Amino acid sequence: MIRPEKLQKGDHIGIVAPAGPIDIEKLKAAVPFLKQLGLRVVLGKHVQKSNGYLAGTDQERLDDLHDMFANPSIKAILCARGGYGTGRFATKLDYELIKNNPKIFWGYSDITYLHTAIRQNAGLVTFHGPMATSDIAKDDFDELTASRFNQLFDPEAFTYTEQISPLHVVSPGEAEGELVGGNLSLIVSTLGTPFEMDTKGKIVLIEDIGEEPYKVDGMLNQLHVSGKLADAAGFVIGDFANAASTLDSSLTLTEVLNEYFHALNIPVLSGFKIGHCTPHVAVPLGVKARLSSKEKTLKVDPGVVKELEEIL
Repeated sequence: MIRPEKLQKGDHIGIVAPAGPIDIEKLKAAVPFLKQLGLRVVLGKHVQKSNGYLAGTDQERLDDLHDMFANPSIKAILCARGGYGTGRFATKLDYELIKNNPKIFWGYSDITYLHTAIRQNAGLVTFHGPMATSDIAKDDFDELTASRFNQLFDPEAFTYTEQISPLHVVSPGEAEGELVGGNLSLIVSTLGTPFEMDTKGKIVLIEDIGEEPYKVDGMLNQLHVSGKLADAAGFVIGDFANAASTLDSSLTLTEVLNEYFHALNIPVLSGFKIGHCTPHVAVPLGVKARLSSKEKTLKVDPGVVKELEEIL
């Protein structure tokens, strides 16, 4: 895996909208935080476009991504928001361009499709973290969430412990493997495509929002039947916001998770504040991670390197 070069004060960061259309006022509200980090903000040419539920046409959104990766002055790419649409142009992404111009790529939710596609086709480590308009611009953007942007400036390993949030052992064990995953709905949407997520020997992160227990059940069943659950080395269960059932009778989300993960004989821990939540702890994807039910920890290697020479 290629780890991108770390950021320095004064570097340029590009903002793109590869999925849903943005609220420009929210984007303006997010910029001061990035400037406080010492970064110079560059907007994608089409970032303010709107095409129904998409931020411009597929070609416009694709062009912005290609432009940012090709521009040597851009050291990191931050997605403005998620929504829907990244899977529509994944077959047209220039993965050789990305591989030959490795840089920080950051986002989550619908961006999961791009995380998987880029990792598996370009070998680049990417970052699952809060975005400009959907997170940074909010009033509840908190100190812990903000602090995880520091990992882009300093390549240090990170350990998630119960000092951040209570963690629950769904299935005991210890495992080491590459950290992959993201939004559960998007992971399932890759099945049967060229971008189907490889979970073999991996530590898999899952999170989602607004999905009732029976829908989570259905998605986990797809992963189970396709062998993706059994292939994994372990699971990190992030936040499942707004998961309450509207049915008269329902299994709880906890019961659903227990049914699918309890008998896997691999470590599965839940309670991680990763996903559509506050705080939102950002982590790199594609790096080595160690998951322990005994210690109740997730240890993650750095996602960046100090010098470009280390990756060439």
